[in-house]
Amino acid sequence: MYVPRAIEPVVSSIAKAFPVLLVTGPRQVGKTTLLKHIAEAGRDLAQPPGRNYVTLDDPLQRRLAVEEPELFLERFEAPVIIDEIQYAPGILPYIKMRVDRDGTKGAYWLTGSQIFHLMRDASESLAGRVGIVHLLGLSQAEIAGRPSVPFLPTKEFLATKRRGTEKGSLTEVFTAIQRGSLPALYAGEKRPDVEQYYSSYVQAYLQRDIKDLMQVGDELAFLRFLTAAAARTGQMLQYADLARDIGISQPTAKKWLSLLVTSGIVTLVEPWHDNTLTRMIKAPKLYFLDTGLAAYLTRWTSPEALEAGASAGAFFETFVVSEVMKSWYNAGKTPPVFYYRDKDRNEIDLILESDGEIHPVEIKKSANPGKDAIAAFRVLANAGKSVGSGGVVCCASEYLPLDAKNSIVPWWMV
Repeated sequence: MYVPRAIEPVVSSIAKAFPVLLVTGPRQVGKTTLLKHIAEAGRDLAQPPGRNYVTLDDPLQRRLAVEEPELFLERFEAPVIIDEIQYAPGILPYIKMRVDRDGTKGAYWLTGSQIFHLMRDASESLAGRVGIVHLLGLSQAEIAGRPSVPFLPTKEFLATKRRGTEKGSLTEVFTAIQRGSLPALYAGEKRPDVEQYYSSYVQAYLQRDIKDLMQVGDELAFLRFLTAAAARTGQMLQYADLARDIGISQPTAKKWLSLLVTSGIVTLVEPWHDNTLTRMIKAPKLYFLDTGLAAYLTRWTSPEALEAGASAGAFFETFVVSEVMKSWYNAGKTPPVFYYRDKDRNEIDLILESDGEIHPVEIKKSANPGKDAIAAFRVLANAGKSVGSGGVVCCASEYLPLDAKNSIVPWWMV
């Protein structure tokens, strides 16, 4: 069963505007399923249905693409979907020559699981010819069949979200956190066991992406590293601590973390910078983009245990940050997310910067946060930017004003 994706209109629009469409994102988030659905449903606005398909996961097709790119493109003529293009980036200049010759919009639809590395190759080879979108796992809006809108804690946004949105409980949010957001866990009546699914996912990730593409020598050490990173979701990144816990060097820790970022497993939220605030801490915060994977790696096997555990707050924060990022990516926009922390221990979990304003957001597992939750917002009064409305995303049952500019925002409204 296909779960409709909020990003579909963005993909169709890009297919009309560019000869090449590139959908990046982690494995198993539904990149190929999305493109096949659009083509088969007749929403392929640049080409008629009947698009060819080939995956470079197939070693024979990969070898042909790497060794004989021109022959490969003759064998799989446009319009075509080419899956996992990161395995044969050398084919991109040949695609460039073909689109320059033919000029057909939407001729080549590409997917790739190596996000930033692939985008760099694509931008160098296909500058001005490729439209890039980034897909993550299912958002709660997509799972519930609700419209998806980029999140901002403004009265206008929250008023829209209040209409037609079913309330969610503490049990429901931790069930969503422990299950994660990968589409296979939500499609069809016979859904896979969560633990078995993530076990297979980790093995496939290690064997395909890490072993084949990254040449990591010690797979067991990398798995320990992956687990240690999951235990730090929602925390500031300290390479020295991470390296020491695994028994590896700091350069190796930096290299391995860059692999997690490149393959869409984690994201680093950078600190918000302002020249007028001089005591800011500059280390980024680390978040897993799929909470189900992080829960599996850290041995949380039930929503109840996770909710009662010491990591509950960090997992709730990770969940909210991931949902915020999905809401922006699904609109075809880069999430304008930052965080703030200074040497006086003032911390703001998220700062969203949009249209010249900054919007502070605190994230609390609490069902009844007070004004102390927004105490750190006061440091932004000395910032060089206009401060808009803010909020506390939490487990409250109702959306309520906290003061004239800030609101209590239930998690199900993100």
